[in-house]
Amino acid sequence: MADHLESSVTLPSDPASVSVARSYVLTTLAEWGLPPGTEAADTIRLIVSELATNAVQHTFGQSPTFTVDIALDRDEHLRIGVTDSHPRFPKRLPAAVQQDNGRGMVIIRWLTAECGGKLRVRPTREGGKTVSIEVPWTVPAEPVPAAGQQEP
Repeated sequence: MADHLESSVTLPSDPASVSVARSYVLTTLAEWGLPPGTEAADTIRLIVSELATNAVQHTFGQSPTFTVDIALDRDEHLRIGVTDSHPRFPKRLPAAVQQDNGRGMVIIRWLTAECGGKLRVRPTREGGKTVSIEVPWTVPAEPVPAAGQQEP
C-alpha cells in the first residue's frame, strides 16, 4: 500500500449528513483494507458518528458545513478529523451532570484510548476547529481455518 493515503468530504451541517459521513469513512477504509463488520470498523463507525453529530448539533447553525478528513500514514496510523467553522471548543462535562446528551466527547475519548490512540482539538486558521483522533492502523488478519478443516 502507499506511504500516505488521504481522503475528505465536505457535507452540509445537517443531521442527515451524519450517516453520509459515517458511510463515506467506512467505504473509504474498506477500500484501504479494513473489512466492514469488524470490531475496528464498528469502533470507527461510532467515533465518526459522534464527531459528525457534534459538528452538526453544537455549532448552533454557525457552521454551514463540516469536513471529514481521513489519512493513513505508512499503514501505521489512521487519523480522522472533523472540521467546522464554529470557534467554540468542545467542553468536558463534569461526571455529576445528569442529562441525556452531551456525552459525545467522553465516548470519543474512551473509544480512542481503548484503541491505543489519542484525541486532539485544534483551532483552524479560519477561526473554527478540528476535532481529530489518531489510532494505530490494525487490519484484522484473514481468518485461519481450524485444524482439519479445508477452505471452501
